[in-house]
Amino acid sequence: MKPENVLILPGWQNSGPEHWQSRWERTHGYRRVDQHDWMRPKRGDWIARLEEVLLDCDEPAVLVAHSLGCLHTAAWASHSQNTARVKAALLVAPGDAEREDMRPLLPSWSPIALQRLPFPSVLVGSRNDPYCSFARAHTLATAWGSRFVDLGDAGHINAESGLGDWPMGHAVLAELLNL
Repeated sequence: MKPENVLILPGWQNSGPEHWQSRWERTHGYRRVDQHDWMRPKRGDWIARLEEVLLDCDEPAVLVAHSLGCLHTAAWASHSQNTARVKAALLVAPGDAEREDMRPLLPSWSPIALQRLPFPSVLVGSRNDPYCSFARAHTLATAWGSRFVDLGDAGHINAESGLGDWPMGHAVLAELLNL
């Protein structure tokens, strides 16, 4: 698979330079799906942007989503007629936009799409993620038909988690690339 067909889907506020998504983008040449507004994300706009980028890929893509990017993947898959353009997805630390403290900040992201994803996926969750309880992450994995990986106490599985290049996560991605 060509590196430009591995699509990085950051969450709310984007992924900073030390986030494993940004490191993978620099190291491996994966392509970030840029959004017009990272601070006030609108679900419909993000879905349309992903659709546009996927239609530009010359082979089925693999999605690498973090936080709101996981909800973005599910929302896109629930609406798109082009889901065959995705080979698989790595979903890491989904955010829970339905939590009472998050609804006002991400108003267009509720309800979360809970349909089974039409492509293989792995969801990596953390037991102490401040943006999504472990039980909720497991529930999302079940709804989406994702294999669930318990990363233990890894916070939001971001730069603050101290993962660096996160080789274990890249090994999971490599499994998905080889499907």
